[in-house]
Amino acid sequence: MSINSNTPTFSLCTLGCKVNQYESQAIAEDFQRLGFMLCDFTSVCDVYVINTCTVTGESDKKSRQMIRRARKIGGKDAIVIAAGCFTQAQMDKISDIKELDAAFGNTDKGKIAEFANELFKSRKKEFTNFVENIDKTVIYEDMKITGSERTRAFVKIVDGCENKCSYCIIPSVRGKIRSRSKDKILDELVTLSDAGYKEIVLTGIETAAYGKDLENCDLTDLLIDADKINGIERIRLGSLEPTVIKEKFVDTIIKCKHIVPHFHLSLQSGSDAVLRRMRRKYNTAMFFDTVTRLKAAIPDICITTDIIVGFPGETDEMFEETCNFLRKCGFLYVHIFPYSKRAGTDAAVMKDQVPENIKKQRASVLKEIMLETRKKVLKSFDGFETEVLFEEISPDGYYIGHTPNFIEAKLIDKTNSPLESQIKKCRLKYDPSTYDHMLCELI
Repeated sequence: MSINSNTPTFSLCTLGCKVNQYESQAIAEDFQRLGFMLCDFTSVCDVYVINTCTVTGESDKKSRQMIRRARKIGGKDAIVIAAGCFTQAQMDKISDIKELDAAFGNTDKGKIAEFANELFKSRKKEFTNFVENIDKTVIYEDMKITGSERTRAFVKIVDGCENKCSYCIIPSVRGKIRSRSKDKILDELVTLSDAGYKEIVLTGIETAAYGKDLENCDLTDLLIDADKINGIERIRLGSLEPTVIKEKFVDTIIKCKHIVPHFHLSLQSGSDAVLRRMRRKYNTAMFFDTVTRLKAAIPDICITTDIIVGFPGETDEMFEETCNFLRKCGFLYVHIFPYSKRAGTDAAVMKDQVPENIKKQRASVLKEIMLETRKKVLKSFDGFETEVLFEEISPDGYYIGHTPNFIEAKLIDKTNSPLESQIKKCRLKYDPSTYDHMLCELI
């Protein structure tokens, strides 16, 4: 079955969040150390690994689809393994999926490659369920990477979540907060720096909770030490709870040279009544105070966020509050999600479920407000001089990259000079014809 008779092959399908992307990279490197060659998921391979997601019912559906697709492409002799949040949530039923040869949950992902290698050698296929009860897991499973398929590298620093939001199943499939050793994180950053990565993203299921289970170490301590690593020119953070943006945190990021002026603060709703039903730990006044504090301390900062529309009980008046709050905050971008029922959560059985057509309509309205606000933010940076990390070439042949505050910038002129993975000083130019990006010219 191998593309090369002397080289076994594997393929990875990653669904869901940036933490999954990190873990998949680590799994891929495990396979490669064992002599496997990475191939596209559409190729006939010896081994397929699907790193699954379960954040919504649609995520579950997609996970099942990709498992079936792997079996269809690889045939009966291929080894098909599922891992991650979907398998963790379905630990007692995962054996019913006949296409699978093995299932791992959110523990022991570091053992997947070795298991697959032994199974590939023995050819003794029998379904094996490695999914364990996540409540019993008290130790952070340390995985490591030496590179990334992207210009920026994601680095996982913490697992688990204890927020217990009424719409979210993730705490039950990721378990309690488990922070990675600061020294191991810093060692990995040095490795990535030596490999030429200039931008890293520190991420976790609940990034802001880093250090909660450690002695004398929190997120600010990690940032201070990460900022000192030679070669790392940009440190970006994954999604943060606004409650972490306290005076100590702001003072720290101001003093650090490489922490970028961009934060993704998870909002979810601009209505206090909806936030209470979601069981979020803040209200809109607290959130706006956080935004105001950041903008006062860092004038060129850009903030992005998430919004769930059509949450159970959301009235027209509550939705209008969200619309007004978005206009007030001035986000660079808003990820908009119509509420999706997730079995096993309190929200799924709440009364006053919002009809699908109203969710769709509200999402459309919110998108228009977001684009209107985004244009204002982009226009405010017209003529601004900053640095752009160029990441790829667009289909029409122009280099595209991102500024430190996460504005996408497209080089005005084509160039034959190789710019990918390079940081260049540029001047931004507002383009009224698009919401997607700003133009830029090299200085």
